[in-house]
Amino acid sequence: MSSLRRLSPPLHLLRAFSTVTRFGGISRAAEALHLTQSAVSKQIKELETWVGVPLFERSRKRLALTPAGERYEKAVRGVLAQLEAATLELITSDDGGGALHLSSLPTFAAKWLIPRLPQFQQQHPQITLHFVPYVHSYDFTRPELDCAILFGDGHWPGAHAHHITGNDVALIAPRTKVADWAIHTPRDVAKHTLLRHVTVPEAWLRWCETHAVEGAIDPLAGPQFDQFQTMIRAVQAGMGLALVPRCLVQDEITAGLVREPLADSPGTSLRGGYQSDVGYWFCYPEGRTQLHALQCFRQWLLACASPADDTAHPAPASGIGTSAFARR
Repeated sequence: MSSLRRLSPPLHLLRAFSTVTRFGGISRAAEALHLTQSAVSKQIKELETWVGVPLFERSRKRLALTPAGERYEKAVRGVLAQLEAATLELITSDDGGGALHLSSLPTFAAKWLIPRLPQFQQQHPQITLHFVPYVHSYDFTRPELDCAILFGDGHWPGAHAHHITGNDVALIAPRTKVADWAIHTPRDVAKHTLLRHVTVPEAWLRWCETHAVEGAIDPLAGPQFDQFQTMIRAVQAGMGLALVPRCLVQDEITAGLVREPLADSPGTSLRGGYQSDVGYWFCYPEGRTQLHALQCFRQWLLACASPADDTAHPAPASGIGTSAFARR
């Protein structure tokens, strides 16, 4: 083959190579590509023949990238992402429509975003939203992800971040057997089981500081949960008290499924909760900024944002984050 042609491997070979690397093996890559394992294996061998460099080390039917393969995969991943972004922009440039691939934390999507989406569909019927599994929510090099709703302090490397809501944190208690859950002052909280979110370990400590009860309550005691929705259900079941972003639990409070102790007690602040320095943010990489569908969704989403939270915790709307923060 000519030297120029050799420098431009077929796209389907590069896609197979990137997918095998991403999934760590031929079998799962074949499922993702809707091909047989033998077809994917053949494409990998064809790419290695094409470039003349071994990309994988094979041992007992297991594949591991060679050093050259690792370097090439990073470059190929970026090229594929740019190609898909360029194609999507081209598709959406004529009629203002197209698709937007979004990832969101499950509880936030179910409790806050989904109930509002019919309004977005009514305003922008030409735009289709596709939800990407949250496990991929910060890997913006993935071609199937345009933007994500993340939980943190608004700083993620290489991403624009716009604050939405989530800084107002509510203290919630079971509705049933109110007499058994008597909470008249912040110190009464120490008498009950405290439920904790595994990735917000500082929540009860911040609550204690806000209500001046440091030392009276062990902020690290109690069972842990990995979903706010699970914590809400645990409170409903009578397992204990929890601190949950108000935007996720206001419906249950209004419906009387859980109650908000200390909300009207004298000497307490923030309705018995506290103001957190982390919340929910709409994030996307620089390469997606010009997507018309993203621009429309961003404008709509920020119009839905909580005014109270925005005032308490302004977003660096035009900046790009510089430090990582835990996803929740």
